[in-house]
Amino acid sequence: MARASSALFLLVTFGAVAVSAGNWHHPRGHPVHDLFKRQNSTGGYPVVGSAAWTAAYPSNINTTTVPAAWMTAYTNAKNAGLIPDLAPTTMVNGNPTYAAGIDPMSATVCSSTDQCRINGTTTQIWDAPDGMVGVAFDDGPLPPSTILYPFLKQNNQPATHFFIGENIWQNPTIFQECLDDPLQDIAVHTWTHPYMTTQTDEQLLLELGLTIQIIHDSTGGRVPKFWRPPYGDSDVRVVAIAYYVFNLITVIWNQDSNDWQIGDTTDATGVYTDASVTANLTNWLTGPKSPGLIILEHELSNDTVNCFINTYPLHASNGWISKSIPDVLNQPWYLNSQNNTSPMVALDVAATPPSAVPAPPAPPSPSPAPAPPSTTAAGSSGAQVSAGVSGVAKSSSNNSTANGAGSIAAISTATLLGAALCSLVFWY
Repeated sequence: MARASSALFLLVTFGAVAVSAGNWHHPRGHPVHDLFKRQNSTGGYPVVGSAAWTAAYPSNINTTTVPAAWMTAYTNAKNAGLIPDLAPTTMVNGNPTYAAGIDPMSATVCSSTDQCRINGTTTQIWDAPDGMVGVAFDDGPLPPSTILYPFLKQNNQPATHFFIGENIWQNPTIFQECLDDPLQDIAVHTWTHPYMTTQTDEQLLLELGLTIQIIHDSTGGRVPKFWRPPYGDSDVRVVAIAYYVFNLITVIWNQDSNDWQIGDTTDATGVYTDASVTANLTNWLTGPKSPGLIILEHELSNDTVNCFINTYPLHASNGWISKSIPDVLNQPWYLNSQNNTSPMVALDVAATPPSAVPAPPAPPSPSPAPAPPSTTAAGSSGAQVSAGVSGVAKSSSNNSTANGAGSIAAISTATLLGAALCSLVFWY
């Protein structure tokens, strides 16, 4: 009852916010505007790569203070019971490890590193719909991206790019090349690419918020809707902060190409090569279509990019429908815009009933993981090696590729947008 009263008070305080769909900007009272303010009084943004653009972001995140608006949003969500009390992990033998006695597969932790899926909410995505491939790449923008972007453009292929904030900041020309193709969806992969469960709540706010900020400022004000945790490392605390502070939906994957490991001789699972990664991709793209594929791939090196390019014809020849992550989910690309060419709009958030706001993540007790959707080739991501106290397997962006239990509840796009923006207004 107290929470409902507080929500009603805040809704009355802010009132209804509605603007014309033709307006690219948010009114000052809009909650998204409060989190990500325009850079100057005229509503303009510095040109990507300019001195003013570069100076707007920190050279050292460790000495950066969390902006007051982000901290207020976090505090209000925390006080509302939306963000669990869960201590950060520590790195043991190269793996994020919980304190003794904490079960990473329990409902109160639900570590995605350990393949626990948070069930019954729309805050975490693992699978594409049947017959679809969610095309996505991690870790850009980087020099090898200049091979990938022309290929995607030539083939009119939409894709989601989970960008690292520092890589955007350090490679503005390459970043702009991606922005110049309206089919490319820009999403969040944190600012410095840490294991997210090792971060404090304040560090999580900076890792996510700064990356959202640079994308927002560089796309005319679009606010990303999707993010992917580096190494696939998240839990109920990390997912809740991403969702209830920034309205970010967490995207994991159901197959790991291990392309990031090509040539790496230090991993106990063996040496991955162009051939072994290509074999894995071929196996999945010629295999069953249920569930649909979200494959972990990278624009990290020439090898990773070429593995995608060399197997790309298999998408069409095997009848897959290949789109960006939000497109296969039939959702808008951004919180405030359908895609890169649609106008930015502000929903009438106060008109959305409080009941539409999703409950905090509360996964049931995990059940044994089902068999993978297809048999992996030799050297595939199905191999696991125990390491550290928690016994997780080492990986660049996740520590296993077996499917976890559970499924994602289906909610319409309109309901999800209303719920997301309604939850934002509760915090101010």
